[in-house]
Amino acid sequence: MLGGGLSSGINRLSGMADPSTYRPRTSDIPTSPGVYRFFDAFGNVIYVGKAKNLRNRLSSYFVDLEHKHFRTQTMVRSAARVDWTVVGTEVEALQLEYTWIQEFDPRFNVKYRDDKSYPWLAITWADEYPRVFVGRGTKKRGTRYFGPYGQAWAIRDTVDLLLRVFPMRSCTRGVFDDARRSGRPCLLGDIGKCSAPCVGRVSVEEHREIAAQFMAFMGGRTGDVIGRVERAMYEASADLNFERAATLRDALGALKKVQEKQAVVLGDGTRADVVGFAEDPTQVAVQVFHVVDGKILGERGWVADRADDRPLVELLDAFLGQLYQAEDAEIPPLILSSVEAERAVEQVLAERRGGKVEVRVPLRGEKRALLDTCVRNAEVALEQHKLKRATDLDTRNRALEEIAEALGLDAPPLRIECYDISHTMGQEVVGSMVVFEDGLARNSEYRRFLIKGFEGSDDVRAIREVLTRRLRRLKASNEDDDLVDVTTGAAKRFSYAPALIVVDGGAPQVAAAQQVFDEQGVTGEIALCGLAKRLEEVWLPGEEYPLILPRTSEGLYLLQRARDEAHRFAIIFHRQRRGKALIDSILDGVPGLGDVRRKALLKYFGSVRKLRAASADEIADVPGIGPALARRIHDVVQASGGEAINLTTGEVTEA
Repeated sequence: MLGGGLSSGINRLSGMADPSTYRPRTSDIPTSPGVYRFFDAFGNVIYVGKAKNLRNRLSSYFVDLEHKHFRTQTMVRSAARVDWTVVGTEVEALQLEYTWIQEFDPRFNVKYRDDKSYPWLAITWADEYPRVFVGRGTKKRGTRYFGPYGQAWAIRDTVDLLLRVFPMRSCTRGVFDDARRSGRPCLLGDIGKCSAPCVGRVSVEEHREIAAQFMAFMGGRTGDVIGRVERAMYEASADLNFERAATLRDALGALKKVQEKQAVVLGDGTRADVVGFAEDPTQVAVQVFHVVDGKILGERGWVADRADDRPLVELLDAFLGQLYQAEDAEIPPLILSSVEAERAVEQVLAERRGGKVEVRVPLRGEKRALLDTCVRNAEVALEQHKLKRATDLDTRNRALEEIAEALGLDAPPLRIECYDISHTMGQEVVGSMVVFEDGLARNSEYRRFLIKGFEGSDDVRAIREVLTRRLRRLKASNEDDDLVDVTTGAAKRFSYAPALIVVDGGAPQVAAAQQVFDEQGVTGEIALCGLAKRLEEVWLPGEEYPLILPRTSEGLYLLQRARDEAHRFAIIFHRQRRGKALIDSILDGVPGLGDVRRKALLKYFGSVRKLRAASADEIADVPGIGPALARRIHDVVQASGGEAINLTTGEVTEA
């Protein structure tokens, strides 16, 4: 509900997939504005919509259903009941629709997803010493963002030029802390691209001022910044400080070079977002240009499946709601759109912004030309997305069909699990399981195994143990204490039965796997094969000779991808185990060093290489490590071999 002044009417009818079983009587539906929700048989919200007239809109879903959009038919037939809530105005309806879409995430509402990952320019303003970097992904509180930008290399070049003028920190926390401990700045500090606050060359306030000027320039106030630098250059020249004047001259050239990249598209210095739509019966693409001070400082694109045959004006409402739904979203005073917007949208956005917001379609002039460019970009993005999607889908389908035909399966294997073993001369034996669904890797379903109780490079025995545990858990649906979830680190049960299990290896590995199948009572519901690396031949249980697929076969390529992914995943886990074992073996020789101090030691230095390079006095700086213990640690580490361990990946290399 939106408040005490609203009235509500709720209709709850349950039934089967037949829409006639839950269709409300037309006379029961009010003619007022409101928001409606379709629910499935389990009570999940599958669609949220708004209407100026609830009776007209809801009745339309049940009339002439066979001729409606396919996704509309699917939604109506998937639903078991429909509710509605009456509100006072269209603005309230739009606000409630935004709220419910965000809360329930209905699967039949249009979800605009980026057609690619766009880079941001971020400045961590909440840090004591703000850092500038180019990154991707979601925004974080306390960080100022610019962009997104179309090309990562272009914004990195811009940052490189601006650091000559505004030498703010750009290093990671680890590099910054290392420089602070050692008292020596990094290379950027030596070449003048960082003011080196880590060693006290500038104060906290001075560094924040440098960062503020950087943000002002990126925020569009290029004229003010260039003017200040130019005046400072002339003043230095007048004072006969020619060295500083030359430095400022070079800085001025860098600023103007960056300014040239930001071409002016709107001569009146407008701050606006330009939104262009392109559509076909099944999909819709949106392109956005972020214009600041008349220049395009960012761009972004989305492609979404159409949920129904609603007009673009309603799709615009939903899109703007998602675009500006974040608390720190910057809503401009002007939005230029290729689609007319309802007045209610302007009112909702103005309320969020705390000021007037105008959404309009320009008809002529430079604003219209910019909008046409934006629409053309959306059209190109839609065509590229359709081509890529069709190609990928056709290829995956062909690969699955080829595998089914080659292995004699009744249907394409929609879920494939692939297993591999990794060890070093029989030490730290581990296993991996990767999952491909519909021909795509399903990372959340990956699993890894600790194989204990025997030593030696017996891959066949290891495969037997891994598959025994897998099929036993599948059969019993119990948790396995040795099974580690990749994302949470917790034990997790196997959820789904595969259509095909692939083992890395030839006839011996396949025979061992088949023996496990027989022991666990797995008959024809799960297929089995092995893929040998030597000639990329496919081995089937009980067959004397392998199956040779053409090198150009998409089915073979999919099996190779699964095998290589399982190998990669096993190697990563094995290196982590091997690295941990080597670290433990080195530090176990230090009397008086317990687990807590060992963790503190490794957290402080980050790697055994840095620990080995540290002096006894530097080791003594670690909290909880006294001078005597530091000397013992130093002596033991120095006496250890010449191997270095990456504590993130566990990879061991020569020091």
